[in-house]
Amino acid sequence: MKKFKPLSLLIHLAMLTLAITWLYPFIWMVVVSFKDTAQIYTTALFDGRFSLDNYAFLFDNSARADKPFLRTLFNSMFIAITITVSVTLTSTLVGYAVAKIQFRGKSAFKNLLIVQMVFPVFMFIIPQFVLMRELGLINSYGAMILPFMMSAWGIFMVSQSFKGTPNDYIYAAKLDHASLWGILRHVMMPLNKSILAIVALFTFSSAWDNFLWPLIVMREAEKMPFSVLLATFSKSYGVYLGPVMAGAVVQTLPVVILFILFRKYFLQGMSLSLK
Repeated sequence: MKKFKPLSLLIHLAMLTLAITWLYPFIWMVVVSFKDTAQIYTTALFDGRFSLDNYAFLFDNSARADKPFLRTLFNSMFIAITITVSVTLTSTLVGYAVAKIQFRGKSAFKNLLIVQMVFPVFMFIIPQFVLMRELGLINSYGAMILPFMMSAWGIFMVSQSFKGTPNDYIYAAKLDHASLWGILRHVMMPLNKSILAIVALFTFSSAWDNFLWPLIVMREAEKMPFSVLLATFSKSYGVYLGPVMAGAVVQTLPVVILFILFRKYFLQGMSLSLK
């Protein structure tokens, strides 16, 4: 059995304490979501009666308060999955061109990617809104999806990873008469799946938690994403802390599940990107 030195033991205890401090708000949120609102303030954290009443209220009875949470949950899933698939695919295609294909203006295009990542996102809100209005997409799912179908950050990350893939694999695939899509699907994507997992995970998380843009381009509550409706519910019905915490758990759960499922590729990609 390995023995810890006093200094090492103190460091591990400090790290454990910090981890518990960081995790406690999430533990509190999950536990409180199963308790009645009245018991949240009157009982200890793990005392009292636990039930699914808050979740039932959120998805069954909230329609009385004009809050179609179930519909908006499907809206968020549809929007986030569509954006994630689009960004992953376009990042793969454009990233391959930037990394492995020589074309005129390549250097200028790479500089444009870097410049776009430097500018704050809010600088593009007004031009994007004007574009969506001119296209007649205001208050539609297209306004939520179209501006985010490509990502300069995703293209940059994938191209940097593709650069590290030896060209010998591509030459061998071409000798077997592989098409461009065949090279991407059977060579580049399997060899760089860790970076693709990072791009997909961060894209999904960003699209899932997007709050400001839906407030600008959407008008109807039934077309809103889950995050916006939960925020309005929290503002109007903040005294019902149980259902609010249940909504927060539902909002957090998809990202946590994705991280657990793809944590292996995520950690591999992070280690590669930090080298």
